[in-house]
Amino acid sequence: MAIPYMENAIRSVHKSLDQIIKTAEGLSEDIIRKKPSEEEWSIMQILCHVLEVGPYWMGEIEKIKENPQIKWGRGLNDEARLEAVNTTDSQSVSEVLAGLRSLKTELSGRLEKLDEDTLQIEAESKNPNFGTKPVSFIVDHLIVEHIAKHYGQINRNLSKFHINQ
Repeated sequence: MAIPYMENAIRSVHKSLDQIIKTAEGLSEDIIRKKPSEEEWSIMQILCHVLEVGPYWMGEIEKIKENPQIKWGRGLNDEARLEAVNTTDSQSVSEVLAGLRSLKTELSGRLEKLDEDTLQIEAESKNPNFGTKPVSFIVDHLIVEHIAKHYGQINRNLSKFHINQ
């Protein structure tokens, strides 16, 4: 059984993923793939990023647990991050949505294994803006809040297309 802190994190991630999935399921393929502008991601790119980002940050947590001396994180030009958002034309919406449903189970299983001692481990980020942070920071900001913010990004896209959810 997960500690209460992790139960809350899992519940929040599930809520955000459920909202993302429900919203995307109700959209046409055209809207999902349409970019609001050249600089902004399409909803499909957002979905693919969410599918990649949760496992990425869980992997970073697991590396920190093994060796707190490593630096964690990545920049905006990380190859896996860019590949997730730049290869969306070759992916089907239904497969990505199925992946997001599976992601709920994957993240739950990995998050519930984190204990109080792990959450308190501190490690230095590659990003100088973060500095040294505990694992709980990664859970709170780079998994829970990050996924929730992408639900908000999807809704901003829809508002630009004059679609209300």
